[in-house]
Amino acid sequence: MKLSLNWLKRYLKISYTPEKIAEMLTLIGLEVEGIDKVESIKGGLKGVVTGHVVTCEKHPDADRLSLTTVQIGVGDPLQIVCGAPNVAAGQKVMVATIGTVIYNDDGTSFTIKKGKIRGVESQGMICAEDELGIGHDHSGIIVLPAETPIGMPAAQYFKVEDDYVFEVGLTPNRSDATSQFGIARDLLAYLKVNENFTDELKDPDISGFITERIAFNIDVELEDKVACPRYTGISIANVTVKESPDWMKKLLQAIGVKPINNIVDATNFVLNEIGQPLHAFDADKIAGRKVIVTKLSAATPFTTLDGVERKLGANDLMICDGNRSPLTIAGVYGGLNSGVTEETKNVFLESACFNATAIRKTSTLHNLRTDAAKVFEKGSDPNNTEFAIKRAASLIKELAGGEISNIIVDEYPKPIKMVEIRLNYAKVHQVTGVNIPAETIHTILQSMEMEIEPLNAESILVKVPTNKVDVIREIDLIEEIIRIYGLNRVEVPSRLMSTITYSTHPDKHKTKELISDFLSSRGFNEMMGLSLIESRFYDGLNITDADSFVAINNTSNVHLDIMRPEMLLSGLQSVAYNLNRQQQRLALYEFGKSYLKRDDGHREQEYITLFLTGKKNEESWLTDAKSDRSFYDIKRAVLSILERLGINDGQFTEITDDKRFSYGLSFDRGPITLATFGEVSKNILQKVGIKVPVFYAELLYDNILMMASKAKTKVNEISKFPSMRRDLALVVDKNIPFSDIEQTARKAEKKLLKQITLFDVYINDQQLGENKKVLCRVFHV
Repeated sequence: MKLSLNWLKRYLKISYTPEKIAEMLTLIGLEVEGIDKVESIKGGLKGVVTGHVVTCEKHPDADRLSLTTVQIGVGDPLQIVCGAPNVAAGQKVMVATIGTVIYNDDGTSFTIKKGKIRGVESQGMICAEDELGIGHDHSGIIVLPAETPIGMPAAQYFKVEDDYVFEVGLTPNRSDATSQFGIARDLLAYLKVNENFTDELKDPDISGFITERIAFNIDVELEDKVACPRYTGISIANVTVKESPDWMKKLLQAIGVKPINNIVDATNFVLNEIGQPLHAFDADKIAGRKVIVTKLSAATPFTTLDGVERKLGANDLMICDGNRSPLTIAGVYGGLNSGVTEETKNVFLESACFNATAIRKTSTLHNLRTDAAKVFEKGSDPNNTEFAIKRAASLIKELAGGEISNIIVDEYPKPIKMVEIRLNYAKVHQVTGVNIPAETIHTILQSMEMEIEPLNAESILVKVPTNKVDVIREIDLIEEIIRIYGLNRVEVPSRLMSTITYSTHPDKHKTKELISDFLSSRGFNEMMGLSLIESRFYDGLNITDADSFVAINNTSNVHLDIMRPEMLLSGLQSVAYNLNRQQQRLALYEFGKSYLKRDDGHREQEYITLFLTGKKNEESWLTDAKSDRSFYDIKRAVLSILERLGINDGQFTEITDDKRFSYGLSFDRGPITLATFGEVSKNILQKVGIKVPVFYAELLYDNILMMASKAKTKVNEISKFPSMRRDLALVVDKNIPFSDIEQTARKAEKKLLKQITLFDVYINDQQLGENKKVLCRVFHV
């Protein structure tokens, strides 16, 4: 945001340099990213001084020109040719001396030079208002009071003061610092603690808020109390819409706000002064003398102030008239036909608090990033609406005349109270490492308009104003205290002591790098999927309970509405994306997390996931490109990872209750599952538009890390004897898996049996009988 130094001085009597102020603001967390000098009058009136017209005669060669001599306080009088009809001897005037640059309204400029006008030398220029940029009159020169001293710089005479504008980088939680007064409040707290500053803030003036009975009032009906917790309004009659005074225009222009007229400028002034957005309606355009705060049907057309017709969303909060016709998009943008114009005589002022999430969604939907919307998105102060409307009404009465109604309409069904937090002095010292005196803590908190109530010698009760939406815990208070006290005042010890700890578990990051390198070397490519997913993808699949979804308010993409509850579907979207771009042979892996809601909170589970689809080999005259990837390829990939980590033994269990797989296995060590893999179910593939088989595996990262820590590397002596191979064909029931036979064999001989391989399966009911099969195995000993 932009902070004006001249504006800041309206509340704080300070004389620090802009550089010193920038340093102090940065120290309290309001980082100043740049300082710009702003001239209230282009050129600063340099070279222009007051002068005395000593003589004034007709120009010898021009009837409409005068030949004058002007004394400017130093040197000989200047001979100046002047074309103004009102120039006369004895006047006090403004004189632009040789070398002065005069700036025109169109941005061009010219330099005053010694020259001849119709044959007579001229040594300067006697100036009119518009030539100096202090007005628009060009009918004649400026005639100053007779008592004006000669030789006074024009900048001094007109009290021209340059402004300095600070570009302050605000973090999203600092809604209390989105205004000139808000930053002044923080700066005061710092000055009191660090600079022995004794003055207080000068509050914005509302002494002009004098009310009376008027002929009309606008009623308010608040239908959506969630999207609009508070709505305050007031009517003002018989205003005169015109240009704002220079002082207001200069302050607004300094921070980049374009002046419109005195009514609109007053609302923009209050927005930037105290951080409360307001809107001014032409009261005569509000049908039924009534405002309704509600939502309209989706796709309702509405023409905004920029002349663009927009289709409303179902969740857009609208300000409507008594006929329920839309007037403005609440907190975001005004309507084309309800705003203040030059013909406006009666005004209705709105000062409201709108739900931050609702405003963010609406402004994003319509791509309307207005100043008001930005303030509401950070969270406006619901208890500031009444003061803001009194301030704006006072300004309007000062600038536009009129009568302020004695009726303030204030719909505030559930008043929001201050947050009460217990603060322990010892806790402040424990967290910050600084022994801050209790009196200093009190000064800091009270300077930020917090109320304190002593509880005992060790603690106080702090009531936090509603403008500080981010201060809700004791640790937040401590952060505020040390921020104002000064992080630069926290001493850093010359030696730092730390306890060295040793872990028997493998390093998590290094293990990831090892697995990543290993998979990449085997032809896999790493992908990084989104942690967000559309909940609609899970409709009808019954693979996870919708009640366990972690829902989020995602205004940048309303469709990505949940954190992914498992890894498969988000990964399949990446697979589908590549398949649709002619990448038919895919081997992908990802390190990621799933997110689920539990009765005791939320649970995050970290995985390594693998995806395989397409041909085993690329098309080549050397290789067979006809063979497709299969279940055994994904199984081989899983076992290779585990073996690389030293995990060599475990049990396979057929998956029967995971609907993500048409067929799959889990690899377990005792009761702990290390991996699950198999062929993805066809109805899931159809959900994401995939028409080819996909094989998927997920390894539970924490579990394999734990097992890897227990794995021991053994080096065995090379056997003196050759290995022997024995081929066996066993007739077994069809429902007995190969893994059962393998486990039985390994239990029978643990030392000599090195490898068991299944090389064929034979099924023939006539020869073997029903429900029988032949498993052909190779045993290596």
